[in-house]
Amino acid sequence: MATPIDTGKVKDRRKLRFDSIDDIAAEVERLARCKDIKALGNWSSGQVVEHLTITLNNSIDGFPSFVPAPLRLFLRLFMKRKILSRPMSAGLRLPAKAAEHMLPKPTDWDVALANFRRAMQRFKSETRRMPHPAFGPLTSAEWDQLHCRHSELHLGFLVPVE
Repeated sequence: MATPIDTGKVKDRRKLRFDSIDDIAAEVERLARCKDIKALGNWSSGQVVEHLTITLNNSIDGFPSFVPAPLRLFLRLFMKRKILSRPMSAGLRLPAKAAEHMLPKPTDWDVALANFRRAMQRFKSETRRMPHPAFGPLTSAEWDQLHCRHSELHLGFLVPVE
C-alpha cells in the first residue's frame, strides 16, 4: 500500500465556495459531465463523492459518537461559528472510531454518483436532522452551511479534465 499523502500540503486544489446545497449538487453534476477527473490526495473521485454521501446521510440518521465531552463543549463554544463560515483546512485525520464510519471504501465513480444523488434528494426532502458529533444540535441552515464548507474542501481535490 502506498504511503498516504499529507493532504494539507497538496498543491493545485481548487478553491470552491458554495452558498447552498444546490451549489454542491450542481458541482457534482458538472464533474459528472467531464471527460475525466483528476483526484488529488489519497482518495479516488468516487471515494470523495461517497464520503459526501455518508455525511449527508449521517446528518439525517445520526453520526457515531467519537468526540469526548470536554472537546465537544470547546468546539461548540469556540469553533462552531468559524467552521460554518470559513473554508475548512485539509489534512485533518479522524479518530479511529470515526474513521470506521466516515471514511469511504474504494468506490467506483458511477456508484458513488448514484448514491450521492439519492442522498442529496433525501437531504432536501427530509426535515429530520441529528446532532453533529462535535457541534451538537444544528439548525437546518447550519447543517446546510456545514455541508457547503465540507463539500468545498473535498470537491476541491477533484480537478476536472475537460
